[in-house]
Amino acid sequence: MDKAAIKQKVCEAIAAHRADIEAISEAILAEPELGFKEVKTSRKVQEALERLGIEFTAGHGITGVKARMKGRNSKRTVAMLAELDAIVCRNHRNADPVTGAAHCCGHNIQIANMIAVACGLRDVMSELDGDVVLFAVPAEEYVEIDWRNAQRDEGRLKYLGGKQQLIAEGAFEDIDMAMQMHVASGDEFNLGASSNGFIGKLIEYHGRPAHAAFAPEEGINALNAAMMGVMGVNAIRETFRDQDHVRFHPIINAGGDLVNVIPDYVKMESYVRASNIDAMARYNKAVDRALRAGGDAIGAKCEIRNLPGYLPLAPDDAFREVLRDNAVELFGKEKVTLGEHSSGSTDMGDVSLLMPVIHPWVGCVDGVLHGADYELRDREAAFTRIPQALALTIVDLLADGAQKADEICTAFKPRLDRESYVAFMDDIR
Repeated sequence: MDKAAIKQKVCEAIAAHRADIEAISEAILAEPELGFKEVKTSRKVQEALERLGIEFTAGHGITGVKARMKGRNSKRTVAMLAELDAIVCRNHRNADPVTGAAHCCGHNIQIANMIAVACGLRDVMSELDGDVVLFAVPAEEYVEIDWRNAQRDEGRLKYLGGKQQLIAEGAFEDIDMAMQMHVASGDEFNLGASSNGFIGKLIEYHGRPAHAAFAPEEGINALNAAMMGVMGVNAIRETFRDQDHVRFHPIINAGGDLVNVIPDYVKMESYVRASNIDAMARYNKAVDRALRAGGDAIGAKCEIRNLPGYLPLAPDDAFREVLRDNAVELFGKEKVTLGEHSSGSTDMGDVSLLMPVIHPWVGCVDGVLHGADYELRDREAAFTRIPQALALTIVDLLADGAQKADEICTAFKPRLDRESYVAFMDDIR
């Protein structure tokens, strides 16, 4: 078949499997699970691949599932990634009543898109000159840090994010380039842009307890120290350059036990986000200095544990142009946009330093991502046109001797390889 005929067959196959594609999305939506705990979700992906007759391996990063569809030649390998985990949003109508987990992140739609791409490409792989990896990956949301740290202490994890863990395990070593989609509000097909990275932080203030009314002078108020530390960070915000897109947004996990006792222990959690690695390191040191000053001000002890977070995302321009052509065909030129830098973060950023990646944001939902009002709106876009655009992009990459994929991969200059990545992340820790 020529490439036009291949593309037509791919689109028809995705449309024909629409009911199955929607079904897996709804099944995952109904049973959300948090990162590295996605046992049921992982099993649903495995069952879907079994129904399609696609062989896979499981247990990558505890719950990840990886399948390979081989072309007539294996000149290059393109991975279609999708994330297994949910976020915590207790007020969402589909939230788990016990854990608070909910798929108001759209990861269930990602999984459906990955399965749709498999449906579309399965019967045309013999016409392509490269392989396609279908990779359901765990733990994109950086949550439950204490629990994940415990898993690391027990040797089950090396890092706290799913793609970080998979990089360390070598799961990307047989992949040349990677792609995934994310849902967005509105109706635009945003081709995706750069985004912040971050360093994770666990902060503890240790004071001394005393009777809060009878003898407050005998205590050292750890909560006051924490408040002083946060105010110290606020005092240096004017030094944060606009182009570095710095964000610091702490929460208090523990802030005292009884009103009548001077709080002697406060635990906080936060990120220091920035648009580039150098800025992440520089501002993290400044934030640490301000936080420790809060303890020094009243004689409390401040302990800070820096954790490897996610690295800034840098999508590949040439790869993104291939996606643009297919998105325009399916969504119309007026709906296809090039995004602006995002101050949010994703562990797809870590992958983008190793290989060419794309990460489009496609409008098909209403409400706020990670919010209680999040709701899928455009099912036809979510389950047909988006996966068609992604699958057709893979066809363009791997048809005609995988010339386009080879061209992009040859021009790409990786910032890190697996070994230097692990060394860099361990240095942060």
